[in-house]
Formats: sequence, C-alpha cells, structure tokens
Amino acid sequence: MNAEMIPAQTRDASLALAALLMASAAVLNAVDAVIVRKLADVHPLVIGFFRGVFGLIFVLPWILSRPRMLKSHYRFMHVARAGLKLAGLVCFFAAFALAPLADATAIIFLGPIFLTLGAWLFLAERLGIRRILAVTGGFAGALIIMRPGRSGGFEPALLFALAGAALTAAVQLMLKRMSAKDDTDTLVAWNLILMVPLALVPALFVWGTPNLEEFGLLALQGTLGALNMTMVTRALGMADASFLAPFDFLRLPAVALLAFVIFGEIAGAATWIGAAVIFAATLLATGGGWLARFRVRNWPM
Repeated sequence: MNAEMIPAQTRDASLALAALLMASAAVLNAVDAVIVRKLADVHPLVIGFFRGVFGLIFVLPWILSRPRMLKSHYRFMHVARAGLKLAGLVCFFAAFALAPLADATAIIFLGPIFLTLGAWLFLAERLGIRRILAVTGGFAGALIIMRPGRSGGFEPALLFALAGAALTAAVQLMLKRMSAKDDTDTLVAWNLILMVPLALVPALFVWGTPNLEEFGLLALQGTLGALNMTMVTRALGMADASFLAPFDFLRLPAVALLAFVIFGEIAGAATWIGAAVIFAATLLATGGGWLARFRVRNWPM
C-alpha cells in the first residue's frame, strides 16, 4: 500500500463516519419531533428542563467513570452555548407542538443559511455573490413554506422554527471553535450539566407536573436527545458543518412519514417545493461541490 494514500483513506473514512452519524441524528430528530407533538399538553420550557434532566441521567455513569473529561479550556462559552442550545430547543418544541411537523422541519433547514451569515458576521468569512444568492434563495424557500399571504392565514408558530434555526447556527459556530481544544465528551457533558439549572428557573414559572405517560415520553426524548447531541458533536469534530449540512435533510422525509402515519398530517406541495429551494440554496452556500469531497474510494462515483 502506498504510504501517501493512508492519510487520504483515513480522511475519507472519517468523512464517511461523520456523514453516517449526521444521517442517524437526522432520523432521531424526526422521532424527537413526533414525541414533542405527543407532549402537546406539556409546556415547551418544562420539556426543555426534562430534556436536560434525562439527558444528564443518560450520560451520568459515563461522566462518573471519566471525571477528567470535565476538564475544559472554556468556562463562559460553555454557559453561553448551553443557554443558546436550550433556547433553540424550546423554540423547536413550540414549533413542533403548534405547527405542521413537516413545515416546521423544513424551516429548520435554514440552519446552514444562518450558519453562512454567522460565519460572515463573526468569523470574517467572505460572503461573495454565490453565498449571497444562496442566502436569498434560502429565505425565499422559507417564504414559500410559510406562505404569509395564504388564505388560511400565516402560521405564526413557524417563527419559532425560524428562531430555533438561527440559534442552532450560533451554537454550531461556537461548537466548531470549542472543539479545537475540548474533545467531544467534554462538550457533551458540560452542555447537559449546565442545561439543567439553566432550564429549571424559567420552567418553574410555567410548571405543570407531567403524568406517567408523559414522564415516559420525556425520558425517551431526553435519552434520544443526549444520543443525538453526541452524534452531531462527534460529526462536527470530524468534518465541516458545510459538508454535513445536506445529510440533515433526511429529516424531512422521515418526519413527513411519521407525521402521516401517526397524526394523519400530509405535507403539501408548498412544503416540498420550499424545502427543495432551501436544499438547493444550502448546496450553493456550501460550494456545490460537497459531494466531491466525499469520495470514499471503494464506492462507485
């Protein structure tokens, strides 16, 4: 074997694993959306609190067995990231509870567009004509989905999905910087540790004790959420967010199928058209050549 090929093959294997992790996380996100809809009687702030609690319980044995993982190069950034993550989750929970699941999910795909804007504003990355067109196209796709002038009236709950997408992009920008010094285990552990007290205070103002069935769903959601966060964090540590973004689009067909089977919701043509426009805008924003960077040598291309 040519020694010069080893780094390239290792890189390809890393990209393949990162793509698999991101695709798996997309499916878990679809399940998460369905669980939130089933928890419609529980306030989003309360869901956010229990998301943190059960997620922390899930990883607590892991933390206790490796206490050195809590050593971090960051302090305030962990608090800020956990706060933004919590705010984004609460926005998503509100959108899933009140808006059509497929519509809310499609709007969430604006995350990479917000990420492009954030990289321009805070990381001094050049925007350029291509990315300007991508940003414009992304928001045009969102308008197609939200249809502010439709006869049935504008769905304000979709604004929660829009806000959640922006907050998630901010978290990803922080995560990419923090992963340069902190490993994945540390990032996941501190996020869950800090999310619980941050979520408790606002949740107390709207508190309602969930019933037994709701507790079960909250426990499942928290566990899946911790697993999802681990997958996404590891994926972002192995590949650029711009490369991983397209794999997250598997979430839409997954959530559309689950919403139809469980709730009888049918995604309209505007949802699919708008999502396609956002998808195309994402590919344009990431250079359009993301697939060329994913040439696993044993795969036919």
